[in-house]
Amino acid sequence: MRLLLANFTKMVGDTGGTAKVHCNFANVMQQRGYDVAMVYQDHKQGACFFPVNKEVRQYNICHYDGHDYTLPLSYRIRREMVRGFSKKMAATIGDEFIENYLLDNVRAILEKEQPDIIIAFQPAAAKVFLQDLKTDIPIILMCHGEAEDWFHNYPDKQVQAIKDCDVVQVLMPSFKKAITSRYPDTKTVVVGNVVPQFEKEDIGSHTGRHKITFIGRLARKHKRPHLLVEAFIPLASTYTDWDVEIWGNEDSRGYIKEMQVKIDSAGLQDRIKIMGTTHDVESVLRQGDIFVFPSAYEGFGLTIAEGMSVGLPAVAYASCPAVNELVHDGVDGFLVEDGVEPLREKIELLMSDMDLRVKMGAAAHEAMKEYSDDKIWATWESLIQETVNKADK
Repeated sequence: MRLLLANFTKMVGDTGGTAKVHCNFANVMQQRGYDVAMVYQDHKQGACFFPVNKEVRQYNICHYDGHDYTLPLSYRIRREMVRGFSKKMAATIGDEFIENYLLDNVRAILEKEQPDIIIAFQPAAAKVFLQDLKTDIPIILMCHGEAEDWFHNYPDKQVQAIKDCDVVQVLMPSFKKAITSRYPDTKTVVVGNVVPQFEKEDIGSHTGRHKITFIGRLARKHKRPHLLVEAFIPLASTYTDWDVEIWGNEDSRGYIKEMQVKIDSAGLQDRIKIMGTTHDVESVLRQGDIFVFPSAYEGFGLTIAEGMSVGLPAVAYASCPAVNELVHDGVDGFLVEDGVEPLREKIELLMSDMDLRVKMGAAAHEAMKEYSDDKIWATWESLIQETVNKADK
């Protein structure tokens, strides 16, 4: 069976969760015997941050068949003018760019690949295939965030495309209602992300210095690692054998500098370290004792799930979608109210009690077995086959 994975966003060197899922999905399906191609939209040229099997064909619609396309200056100016007060209008400009400059490239790739099914990674991709190219190839639309957001911040044409997809996949049970309440006739299924099933780390045997670990994009309004910095600073003088490691790709150089100023002002530059990116997430996690994830919102929260799989107790915000379904408060970690002080309190509770860390870490490891690769990929294969069979009738 021929699969086309369509992710109309950046992929070159991107360390984000959607990029990771895209590459992993392509690799696993190719290994399971599918003929896989992946198409994406990136103004940069180069390789994906996450490895992709050489048998998987890759197409960047901004750089295709000897032609290169970048967002024209007039589009960029318009987008910046409207972005501050309307995400929907800014996204509409992106749709215009595809329609006016990139659509022929997508059409050529579609004709070349002749897929049996398309996996669209966002409504923008579904809109291109369904409305612009009017394909009758079955489409499964993936939702990588809280589905309710689609209906408030996405252009009308993209929203209209949602109901015309054969299947909409969401990551968490709570996300399903946003689709079914509006489009009851659209098949909506819950399939979580695959979480690597790491061997459990014996954090009770850790001696010497201990670590609080964060992994995620260093973004002020999204992942918010500065809240971890602010929570740890008043604890540092009491817990002198604890350090913090912050891993991830920078979103803004100014934001990194602000965090570093806070760290330097507290005299903790040797104990709170901004580490950059890593290709060896498991090794980083195994050196940790607690995983802290102050994110404001998530579609799933893959890095906190990976930390829990290793056996680290987690601390996160109860208001964070998806994460508040991954972490079971008081069992495998803590879900805290918004603010630095509630975060600090639960971090300190875990820092001060090794037995609690071990108990919660073991529970976290067990909880993540729900997202084993065998379970998730078997579900995906059944869904793909069922969708293709129904379209053929």
